[in-house]
Amino acid sequence: MKLLMLILSFNLIVSTQAAEIEIEYKGWISSSDKQHVETWLKRGVETTEHTLGALQQQTLPFIIEPNLFASEPVPWGTVQRGEPDAILLQIKRFTSSRVLIKDWTLYHEIAHLYHPLLDHSDFWLAEGLATYLQNVIMLENNIFNVGEFHTRLISGLSRGAKNTLMNKGSLKRVSEHMWSLNAQQRVYWSGVAFFIEAEIALQDMGNKNTIRTLISLFQQCCKNSVISGDKNSGRLFIASLDKLSKTTIFSNLYANYKQREDFPNLSKTQIYSLQPLR
Repeated sequence: MKLLMLILSFNLIVSTQAAEIEIEYKGWISSSDKQHVETWLKRGVETTEHTLGALQQQTLPFIIEPNLFASEPVPWGTVQRGEPDAILLQIKRFTSSRVLIKDWTLYHEIAHLYHPLLDHSDFWLAEGLATYLQNVIMLENNIFNVGEFHTRLISGLSRGAKNTLMNKGSLKRVSEHMWSLNAQQRVYWSGVAFFIEAEIALQDMGNKNTIRTLISLFQQCCKNSVISGDKNSGRLFIASLDKLSKTTIFSNLYANYKQREDFPNLSKTQIYSLQPLR
């Protein structure tokens, strides 16, 4: 079937440059569904940029795979690294933009574009960051309230702790074999715990930065200086966050987390103390 492409152009938030969203549909999709998809993608980019700043790439390609039999609105998504980075998303056909906007997948995948591709041993860092940021993005843009924000974090951390019982070994090693071990919950939520701890440490010391502001700064100044996929990419990424925050919070946590064999023990009190939108 001939592939259809639609290009939408609009001004990025906090940017004077125009960005282009390129949408490629792999499979048949109705005109009505296209309108819902286009509304959803535009809203998702605008929402993410409102929280993380303008994305530093001129075009943002989306590859959309319609699926009639999916059990959820967006059953799967991934980033395809390249020149430029692109995002592949499967969607359930006949899903309204209102429902799509409430799904977390798009915010998660766009958030990945704000950091370089990290080595397999640091997947916990990349997936933890995107998972944490998706929740911050959805909170700041009123997709859900602060109660839901806390509930989602507590629930996810609980799943991570349970999955850790079935996946022994250092977080670094488990990350390298995440798919074969079915250890996604441990890997993703250990990474979320890392950024929660860093967020709390920043606010406790009165540092003006938050995770989201540091990621915005990193993407503007330093992302291209880290070679994507290099074995040192995670360490260099962490060093940049330390430099931007003028702390050693990130490197100290990183040295501990990548070797730890347990799941981080964060209390509900700590979760409730989070102020990601300071």
